[in-house]
Amino acid sequence: MIGPMTTITTHEAKTHLSRYLAEVEKGQKFIIARGKSDVAMLVPIKQPKQKKRPKVGDIQGAPFEFPLSALAPLSDEELKQWGL
Repeated sequence: MIGPMTTITTHEAKTHLSRYLAEVEKGQKFIIARGKSDVAMLVPIKQPKQKKRPKVGDIQGAPFEFPLSALAPLSDEELKQWGL
């Protein structure tokens, strides 16, 4: 249940604290209200790191262009250096 902040009553907070804490660990935030007055917020101490997996084909960094010289044939001297 990750999304906008949810308001819960003090009774709900006391009755279902473990459940709410599990949701807070996932990043959910709760406002705890007494009657119609907001009293406190139940929020995670550390924000969870969201690991976003790239989709197949997504570019991860700046595009890289190969220079045309990378595709040029090797010279005779370069072929000798490689033992070819």
